[in-house]
Amino acid sequence: MRMTEAVSTPDPLEQIEQGEARSYNQGLTPLHPPQKSLIRLNTGIFAVILIVAAVAAEFAIRNELPLASGSIIGPVTVFALFLFAILPGRIYRRWGYDMAEEQLRVLRGFMWRTDTIVPFNRIQHIDVAQGPFQRIFGLSTLIVHTAGTHNSIVTLPGLSTPDAETMRDIIKGHIRQDMI
Repeated sequence: MRMTEAVSTPDPLEQIEQGEARSYNQGLTPLHPPQKSLIRLNTGIFAVILIVAAVAAEFAIRNELPLASGSIIGPVTVFALFLFAILPGRIYRRWGYDMAEEQLRVLRGFMWRTDTIVPFNRIQHIDVAQGPFQRIFGLSTLIVHTAGTHNSIVTLPGLSTPDAETMRDIIKGHIRQDMI
């Protein structure tokens, strides 16, 4: 009797999506992995708020309109679960960055993609910020302020705190060199 090994075939849509993300983020550093959990937490909070609003809306209009029970809550819950299950992974895969010799490149965007390149000599100052949920996951956001008004603030969330601080110090060193 010959044993055959079970081979799982990946979902074609997942392959296409991952292929797009790979080609889009080719050669870039991905965000720190806990960022995906943070995105999922934020999406979960939004989903709960959406479901609570649907429950309130259904109770508010159930005497006014002849709707079946769950006609608002049901679709909203399905939509919220879809957001919670699918969106965080897609958002996470659409972020990447590269810190080269003289510039910082940040790619982001799920539906509208943005590729931002910030030359170090245009940077005015740099912040490392950390919100309460970011602290739980050990993450920070690097905030780069540049000269000019349009897109003068570039944020890079999802960095481990030591990485964000190291990047800040490297960029700060380049800024000091340019001033000399």
